[in-house]
Amino acid sequence: MNDQWKYDLRDSLEAVEDLVRRVGLSPDEAERVRDVIARYPMRITPHVLKTIRYKDDPIWLQVVPTTEEMDISDDMQDDPLNEEGDMVVPHLVHRYPDRVLLFVTNQCPIYCRFCTRKRFVGSPGGTITPEAIDAVAEYIRSHAEIRDIIFSGGDPLLLVDPLLERILSTLRSIPHLEIIRIGSRVPGTLPSRITPELCAMLKKYHPLYMNLHFNHPNEITVEVAEACGRLADVGIPLGSQTVLLKGVNDDPDTMKQLMQKLLRIRVKPYYLYQADLVTGTQQFRTPVETGLNILRALHGHTSGMAIPRYVIDAPGGGGKITVVPPEFVLEMNSREVILKNYEDQVYRYPQVQQAPSGQGSYAPCGGAAPTEDSGRPIPVQRLPR
Repeated sequence: MNDQWKYDLRDSLEAVEDLVRRVGLSPDEAERVRDVIARYPMRITPHVLKTIRYKDDPIWLQVVPTTEEMDISDDMQDDPLNEEGDMVVPHLVHRYPDRVLLFVTNQCPIYCRFCTRKRFVGSPGGTITPEAIDAVAEYIRSHAEIRDIIFSGGDPLLLVDPLLERILSTLRSIPHLEIIRIGSRVPGTLPSRITPELCAMLKKYHPLYMNLHFNHPNEITVEVAEACGRLADVGIPLGSQTVLLKGVNDDPDTMKQLMQKLLRIRVKPYYLYQADLVTGTQQFRTPVETGLNILRALHGHTSGMAIPRYVIDAPGGGGKITVVPPEFVLEMNSREVILKNYEDQVYRYPQVQQAPSGQGSYAPCGGAAPTEDSGRPIPVQRLPR
């Protein structure tokens, strides 16, 4: 059994003194974040430490605590997505009709300073118990509409293989549960965890998918590529989730490099998240226009495979809402759709004509039903670049 990952985790930076000795903070700077670490734990794996190139670089900003985390803002909340409110049994959130989210642990390989679950990650305890696994399975068995489950946390891949397999085997025995997904930051921050033994075990529980968390192209190292390759080689489809972060990846060139590097290691870009309204993370927020500008810059200038869905996870538990640049669809009426491409050229796509009388009208995009006037042809025009 390859246990190197356990030693790597043990050697992670977790104390204020580590910041002075290993990261280069002055004793005064480190002392100022002592209260931050007491409230919001720190962990930086040796692998992540090696990817930091200089103070305040994009990796540093994600993992080194700052006093800004103690700032209070009226817009921010401990649980902005109302996950606790949608928890039906301990560890299990049921928000969408056919899928559920399972918190299997509150431990992570690193503690991201922008974490949505800052309220509980890294605190003592929090790993799912056998009794809780049974209660979760019973709930899912009694709800036949549930066909998809996402393991989250914390990070599910920090569970030891026997416990992770117990959860997988218990849930895979439920006939109507079709899909199991695992959300993880481990391959990018603790790649030694992706052992041949882990991969062989996971392979037994297909269809199994993984969504991996990456935010900057410097995170894609040789070790990370090898870890993702091991997962892909046992047939696990890999997707990526990225959070839009001020000073980390809030420009089109960085995002393009990240998405293209992910494809090269067989990880398909999936979501680009607008930062959640989490207490202690205000310093990472960007305007929504920043994300829209990145999408505009990606469209047409790289493969569609490299373009993630830009989403806002609606405050209060409204779920993920896709956000697209509004000028991509200039108008939609009963006769045509007016579209603008990446070169700012405008095109018309003719609608299927509705059957006469008695078939009603369709109100595209939630608007009012089109009128004869709204269906007038609009000349194609070329907009200035």
